[in-house]
Amino acid sequence: MRKILVFILVGITLLPWSIFTDAATINEIFKNQQSNVQVKGIGTVIRILSDDNQGSRHQKFILKLNSGNTLLIAHNIDLAPKIKSILKGDTVQFYGEYEWNKKGGVIHWTHRDPNKHHINGWLKHKGIVYQ
Repeated sequence: MRKILVFILVGITLLPWSIFTDAATINEIFKNQQSNVQVKGIGTVIRILSDDNQGSRHQKFILKLNSGNTLLIAHNIDLAPKIKSILKGDTVQFYGEYEWNKKGGVIHWTHRDPNKHHINGWLKHKGIVYQ
């Protein structure tokens, strides 16, 4: 019985880390054209795009990962604060849902889900978490 409890406790402790990925895994997800994958990573801002104000408003920018891949970040600013001080060259950490596209993919769900049906995501810039 004690072994079972230890196994369950270790499994519960490690479970949150099992959904994290790294740049190498994001490369594999891209190569396999997968979508709806929860990922965590870090990248450098290489381009800041205009906000998308049609429907749900999104702040958009492109990150370059250490692997060389690029990702579009689509951060819902109706549900989470906008990163107002973001500049080209800044480092941004992210946790959200990956959607495949030919250009490298999109990360969205970088915010809390008000309906509590989706895993909460976030962005981190200069020590501040945006969610």
